[in-house]
Amino acid sequence: DQARTIRIPVHMIETINKLVRISRQLVQELGREPTCEEIAKKMDMPVSKVRKIIKIAQEPISLETPIGEEEDSHLGDFIEDKILPSPPETVIHQSLREHIDEALKTLTDREARVLKMRFGLGDGNEHTLEEVGQQFKVTRERIRQIEAKA
Repeated sequence: DQARTIRIPVHMIETINKLVRISRQLVQELGREPTCEEIAKKMDMPVSKVRKIIKIAQEPISLETPIGEEEDSHLGDFIEDKILPSPPETVIHQSLREHIDEALKTLTDREARVLKMRFGLGDGNEHTLEEVGQQFKVTRERIRQIEAKA
């Protein structure tokens, strides 16, 4: 067994070692890094399998790995968080929110409440004309009229 963060079966370790050995041999012969196609031909296996083996052979790296000359930064500091909005998106969202609030202040209380429910401005949940109508005890047509007037 190899000491790795993620355990790889023995037969796959042997295949990885063979791939590394052939890759080094091809570097010597070609004077450059071999392509996956060249390795696949030499190993007598499909290119897709060679790519898969290369992917499996990659060692995981810690997000705490020091980066830079002073090593005062970590790898994780440079990886974008796809979940959190970017600073420009946050500013745009806040500005839009302020403009919407200003526009809603020009409406009657009822019109503002109807629009907030219809477009999910308060709780993030959009409601149908029917749902808003039930809340205000009026028909969905009346809600549509209020929405259109606003």
